[in-house]
Amino acid sequence: MAELRKHPLTNDWIMIASHRQNRPQMPKDFCPFCPGSGKVPDTYDVYKYDNDFPALSQNPPAPDAVSDDFFETAPCYGKCEVILYSPEHTVTLPELPASHIRKLVDLWAERYTAIAQDEKIKYVFIFENRGDAVGVTMPHPHGQIYGYSFLPKKLELEVENARKYHDEKGECLFCDMLKHELSFGERIIFKNEHFTVFLPFFTEYPYGVYIMSNAHKTNIADFTDEERKALAETLRRTTGMLDNLFGYKFPYMMCMYNQPVNPENGESYDEIFHWHIAFYPPMRSADKIKFNASSETGAWAHCNPTCPEDTAKELRDAYERFVNGK
Repeated sequence: MAELRKHPLTNDWIMIASHRQNRPQMPKDFCPFCPGSGKVPDTYDVYKYDNDFPALSQNPPAPDAVSDDFFETAPCYGKCEVILYSPEHTVTLPELPASHIRKLVDLWAERYTAIAQDEKIKYVFIFENRGDAVGVTMPHPHGQIYGYSFLPKKLELEVENARKYHDEKGECLFCDMLKHELSFGERIIFKNEHFTVFLPFFTEYPYGVYIMSNAHKTNIADFTDEERKALAETLRRTTGMLDNLFGYKFPYMMCMYNQPVNPENGESYDEIFHWHIAFYPPMRSADKIKFNASSETGAWAHCNPTCPEDTAKELRDAYERFVNGK
């Protein structure tokens, strides 16, 4: 079974992908992403790999006959890609040189643009899941890209709020948020000419840092050569900082937010959307996981058990240790 089902209480779409349960268990010493597997080229730096068991497809099956005049289904149209960061099986982002990560940035930009060419796609979501704590079973360094045929609810809310703010104040909501973070200063981790890394005023996760472009850019494909180079180094330092926080490879969900694509009715996101990355790390201390419990899951009412200004200091210390090689 593979289809979309409308959630009538939130007006959001849920992906039903029970066929993914049939994914085979990989042999212990086999990795499909390593050169020599027969699944990828024998030599590559970074590589786009079509997901073998996609939740979304550009040739989806017809939905099962379970809808009626109340419950709504739709084909699970979309795109699922795996982005391989390196041919090395255990290397991670902070262990790669910035020159290599730059190739990854270029591939992300290329795939964002290519997937957006499909007019049925409404949102291109670039992300990485890292670590056992977030359920990762494949240690080979990789991320993913989903192309949705709908605008997910979180993005819908952000776009609505950004448009409302722009209508009322004539400014970009994200630009003003960054200005206020820079003015306050205590939650800033580090910045360079093109990007700022900070722990947001409102962070739901103790170590949920953001990377935001200093200039108003709506998507990764719009970055200049210098911005792409700076983003590669910013990613290396941010992930290295997280690894240095507690002295182990830090688990996280890294989510890149670009503007929606293929808007309807002549709508434009150019003035209201601002490129950024959000990290959602599950750890609340070195040995304790912050589980999303009833309040977070059932009511979307998040509770951060730490003070952002205090954890920002921890992150700045970890950043200094990383850049100084300690």
